[in-house]
Amino acid sequence: MSESSFFSVRYDLIQTEGPLTYDLYINSSVVKGKEKFVKIFPAGGILSRDELDSFHKKYFHLYVPEEQRSSYLKSLIRSNVEDVHKANVIKDAALEYLHNIFDKEKEFSTELLAKNIEACREVVESMVDVLDHHDIDSLRNLIGNLSFHDFYTYDHSINVSMYCIQIFKGLNPKASRKELIHAGLGGLLHDLGKIKIPTHILNNPGGLSPEEYAVIKQHPDFGLELLLGGHCEVNSEIDLKIIARIVHEHHENFDGTGYPKKLKGREEIHLLARVCTIADFFDAITTKRSYNEVLSLQDAMNTMRKFRAVKLDPDIFDVFDAQVRYVKVENAKDLRLADTFDPTIPYAKLPIEEIKKFSKEMGYGKIRVVDEKDKKKG
Repeated sequence: MSESSFFSVRYDLIQTEGPLTYDLYINSSVVKGKEKFVKIFPAGGILSRDELDSFHKKYFHLYVPEEQRSSYLKSLIRSNVEDVHKANVIKDAALEYLHNIFDKEKEFSTELLAKNIEACREVVESMVDVLDHHDIDSLRNLIGNLSFHDFYTYDHSINVSMYCIQIFKGLNPKASRKELIHAGLGGLLHDLGKIKIPTHILNNPGGLSPEEYAVIKQHPDFGLELLLGGHCEVNSEIDLKIIARIVHEHHENFDGTGYPKKLKGREEIHLLARVCTIADFFDAITTKRSYNEVLSLQDAMNTMRKFRAVKLDPDIFDVFDAQVRYVKVENAKDLRLADTFDPTIPYAKLPIEEIKKFSKEMGYGKIRVVDEKDKKKG
């Protein structure tokens, strides 16, 4: 087997209660590029704590075959490990599959895409289990404690996936497991079309030219084509048509001003795409990146509220708003986010400005209705 056929696992996350559901390997070679993986403990065996401690003293890393990652995740979910550790392992798995999809050094094929979409579904299933007892607030704290990486698309997509699950669960508390998995999978793959966008555009926090932004805006169409235009065949547990609609419609605005098709309202934009739009927006302005500052929760919600019924479905936003605990202060800063704000872009600085109090008091941009009493005073 090649090096890419294995992934390393942390000692403290290896099960020692009951039969092990995966094989454990070591790399017996010290020569980089010539790894030789040797099995040291078989699936089905019961690993004692003493044996694991003994392994820890002898071997720096333990590995599990890639084809057994699903078994490893399931055993981890059933364990008493803290959620932040579970979430980090799930995130690592998602990063691996997203990298397989987005890696421009690999020759793209629909077979590769289908294989990794199916793997992503298993990851999202683990997300649904871990997030079962979480709400938006605890999820936000969980995301804040996860490790992040330099490639915006990966981290952002994983966060959006988790928010989609929670938002949809709040919208429909009786949602089926399959519906939650599709909400999460759509969130994880919502920026799939970025495969066809040059990396220097995707990772440029310094601002995009109009020409570069026009290229970025093609990614929903690219994603739709990748999913439905070829021969991407996945198992029957995944409805590619639903995923494709989320991918294609998550930049459509509720008022019909979005892209790529200027779809409008509930009748034209898929429910899960409207959920994804809110998750996409929220994560983009609240999650810290290595190169930008973000809004406080209070400022973020106040800012998003201005886009209610404009970019965002008002009913879904109201449900989301009710799930987020924050102090609504009368004298909070009044921030205005540019109408052109797009969560796709990794801004070095959010296009936002504070509306000064005197400007509001002067009533700039507003029409004042003058009644008879006002006329007499004048």
